[in-house]
Amino acid sequence: MADYYEYPEEELIKAIKSGEVFVYPTDTVYGLGCNALNINSVSRIKLIKSREKEKPLSVIAPSKSWIKENLIIDKIDIDKYLPGPYTLVLWKKDKNFLLHVSASDTLGIRIPNNDFTKLVEKAGVPFITTSVNLSGEKPAASFFEIKTEIINSVDITLDGGTLPGTPSAIIMPDGKELKR
Repeated sequence: MADYYEYPEEELIKAIKSGEVFVYPTDTVYGLGCNALNINSVSRIKLIKSREKEKPLSVIAPSKSWIKENLIIDKIDIDKYLPGPYTLVLWKKDKNFLLHVSASDTLGIRIPNNDFTKLVEKAGVPFITTSVNLSGEKPAASFFEIKTEIINSVDITLDGGTLPGTPSAIIMPDGKELKR
């Protein structure tokens, strides 16, 4: 276990780019993630979570311009929700975009309002964001709620203290909000 200050920023950015798997804090719950462009690392996350391979994952976008470049945002004002505790489900401009992350025509996008997101922005790559729990179990609001087998399965763990514990609200492509 380590908090942000035990790793040099450059080391964390390099680890993000290289596809290392992280446990990290968001603005809602603890996340499990990696560079979304690294197919092997994404598969590893699905194994760690015991998640169905077909079930889509969401990503932390490296920037709002990245979102506009890759996704259709015609009915959603992204500035209203991002950064913040929301997952926007947006239509892909290219249905094959990040197919290994989401096999559907949509992709869940987050920009959490926290320090880790700034590292993803500096790395310049989309980053998988899924709650750090086994599929179907309660998400972790505290580092100490995370199962040992998950901690032992990742490359880097970042302790951000106690988090709010409420998963992000989901905003659908038509602008409707779903609470979890």
